[in-house]
Amino acid sequence: MKKICLMVFALIVLNSCTKNFEEINTNPNQITDKMLEQDFNLVGSSFSVMLFNLMGHQIEEDLCYDNWMGYMGSPTPYVAGVNNTTYYLRWIDAYWNRIYGSVMSPSKQVIQLAEEKELPLFGDWAKLVRILAISKLTAIYGPVIYSNYGTAGLGSIKYDKESDLYNNLFTQLDQIETNFKANTSYTGFTKFDPSYKGNIASWLKLLNSVRFRLAMRLVKVSPIVAKTEGEKALADPVGLITTNAENFLISLNGEVMPVSMISFDWNDTRMGATMESFMVGLKDGRMNKYFAEVSDASLVTDHPAYKFKGIRSGAFINAKDDRVSYSTVSTDFKSVQNRRGFTASEIAFLKAEAALRGWANAGDAKTNYENGVRLSFADWGAAGVDAYLADATSKPINYIDPKDSKNNFTALSTITIAWNAGDANELKLEKIITQKYLATFTNTLEAWVDFRRTGYPKIPHVAKNDSSPDWGVITADQWIKRLVFVPAERTGNAAAVAEAATFLSSGKDDIASRLWWDTTTPSNF
Repeated sequence: MKKICLMVFALIVLNSCTKNFEEINTNPNQITDKMLEQDFNLVGSSFSVMLFNLMGHQIEEDLCYDNWMGYMGSPTPYVAGVNNTTYYLRWIDAYWNRIYGSVMSPSKQVIQLAEEKELPLFGDWAKLVRILAISKLTAIYGPVIYSNYGTAGLGSIKYDKESDLYNNLFTQLDQIETNFKANTSYTGFTKFDPSYKGNIASWLKLLNSVRFRLAMRLVKVSPIVAKTEGEKALADPVGLITTNAENFLISLNGEVMPVSMISFDWNDTRMGATMESFMVGLKDGRMNKYFAEVSDASLVTDHPAYKFKGIRSGAFINAKDDRVSYSTVSTDFKSVQNRRGFTASEIAFLKAEAALRGWANAGDAKTNYENGVRLSFADWGAAGVDAYLADATSKPINYIDPKDSKNNFTALSTITIAWNAGDANELKLEKIITQKYLATFTNTLEAWVDFRRTGYPKIPHVAKNDSSPDWGVITADQWIKRLVFVPAERTGNAAAVAEAATFLSSGKDDIASRLWWDTTTPSNF
């Protein structure tokens, strides 16, 4: 918790730095806007920071969907063990503040400057980064402020209904795509782009990939729109991200990988028990690329050949020291320079699902499924993919917590790996989404999306459910659905928040309210 307090303090200090903004900008020793105009610096200098802030840190990821989806588990009993991981919200607004403060705000300035300086492609690039940001934010909260963003002075700033938001995002992707395709040889982004070095064709592949991802989110709530947009992405001659060399990597800008910092520097996160259940049970060769073996053999007597031990989501925890000896993340994360924002393996799994649904140009489901696994193994430098894909017997294992049996669980999934053409589509989809889940480590938000829209992978409930009427009650047979609207909005934009709540399925701003695309229909076909 000390680390969280330090982060909050740092944000306060950062905010205080803006108080002398006018004085700083009249200092003759400071770089002026005129100086920055050289080589597009004025419009380009914000992009590396905006891209960096597409991803979250401890509060946004590790203590939310990393934990809820069983990728990570915390040994630390924050706030007497009653916190986000046990469905009682303590941290709500970190990612909201990150996106609006570090992406939406600077992108607004870039778009305005690009128009003034007659550099429209920089404006389009900023709009694409915005779409990347808002598409993540809406997956957490549902309705968000987008089309009305920046309309200060108008009083209440209205939220976008999700159905309207997705239509708007698809329309904007069309506009950006048209402009980028007309300027594929443009090199103005080069020195500001840590991901693709200014290559417009690469950004177009990412754009198509984002369209495909968003289309699949809507497959149950708006199947016609989903199919139309998905097939548009699949048919585009520019293509999608299909090789690991084309992966969208987000520079850490010299910072430490968050999961490494939280695991090693703070001792506040460890392997998740759900990952132990799947990866040990399926004998997954990526295991030691993600996590480190434990040194205490007594922790793994149930599977001594695989020395990995995780912590259950929402675990009963008495003291931090009880589970610090469980598996950290791999020490490889101490030296990484970037994060995975979108990978070829995700596209392969999306294509596998699209093939099951009969979308044009999706290819063969089995081929895409196996390609997704192969791409992931290669991306992580893991061996043994052929034997892994041929395994038709290994299944997820039950989880045993050697410190407290209240955290034990029986694996809900009986999934195996090898593709079987005779399986029903529902079982085929479970295999696809389960492997997609295992492949998306360190970029886990989309796994939470997939789980809510499909029910896969089959993961255990939290061990300790502290949900209450304060934030919404999650019944024993369910999982958390969203974060609530942030306190500053609840007090400072109350009328818009009240209206936004009516856009949610239940009409309530709570953690049990399903997002628009998270339907109650259990069948996926």
